[in-house]
Amino acid sequence: MREPWLSGRDASRVWLGTNSSVGAGCELDGFQTPAVRGSRKGACSATRGLRAAAMRLNQNTVLLGKKVALVPYTAMHVPRYHEWMKSEELQRLTSSEPLTLEQEYAMQYSWQEDADKCTFIVLDAKKWQAQPHPTEESCMVGDVNLFLMDLEDPALGEIEVMIAEPSYRGQGFGTEAALLMMSYGMTKLGLTKFEAKIGQENKPSIRMFQKLHFKQVAASNVFQEVTLRLAVSEPERLWLLEQTSHMEEKPYRAELVEPVTATQYEKESWHHPLAKPELGMGSKRPVPSVHSTAS
Repeated sequence: MREPWLSGRDASRVWLGTNSSVGAGCELDGFQTPAVRGSRKGACSATRGLRAAAMRLNQNTVLLGKKVALVPYTAMHVPRYHEWMKSEELQRLTSSEPLTLEQEYAMQYSWQEDADKCTFIVLDAKKWQAQPHPTEESCMVGDVNLFLMDLEDPALGEIEVMIAEPSYRGQGFGTEAALLMMSYGMTKLGLTKFEAKIGQENKPSIRMFQKLHFKQVAASNVFQEVTLRLAVSEPERLWLLEQTSHMEEKPYRAELVEPVTATQYEKESWHHPLAKPELGMGSKRPVPSVHSTAS
């Protein structure tokens, strides 16, 4: 089994406005960089409106591959995600602090409404498609995100993948999740450049991105991380389309979702804007920044 690895650790640093230390990945790939951390609030309303429309493209989208199925992150997924983030290992790898379950619901709602994030939950595709259908929560293995936070370069997306279930690491789930997300970003969001920021000691994550044709473009001794980038030239575009030719894009049909008995808090969270949790807490919930955990 591969060691956990990460690339997106600046999530909490950005959200908290601090220079908190960051860890090395855990089958994750790519939070946002320090350079753009304070800039998102300066985005003009027109730009934010366009991005908000783009980010909502995936609210009824399933990306189905051979190993993984990517589905929208909904309130139904929060309890399992919350259990994951109780792990001290994942907290360390994502530079996160634990949230209460209610704060986790509030964070899920805020991410759903955010203009600069595109998030999918990663499911075990074979298990998810089994008959009779298992609960979706029982099929969760991680998540994958794209962050569009560089206002000067809207064609750049930072990618982050987390395979949170240890038994699924090192089996290609993170690799396929990254490929499907990159293909989606390229074809649906108009991205032509991808970036991943990874802890320097996170060798498995670095190797994975290198296999995906990423090249190292920078290293920071201060943050103990490297930045890898992929520019989608025509040959790279054709390669990416070939690698994901098996991908099916489907509607997120209600019949594939296990019915959930919602708490009053959850019901309110679906209909009313919620204040973000008190600053000082985070877990891939803040504005992303510099990490990766994938495989």
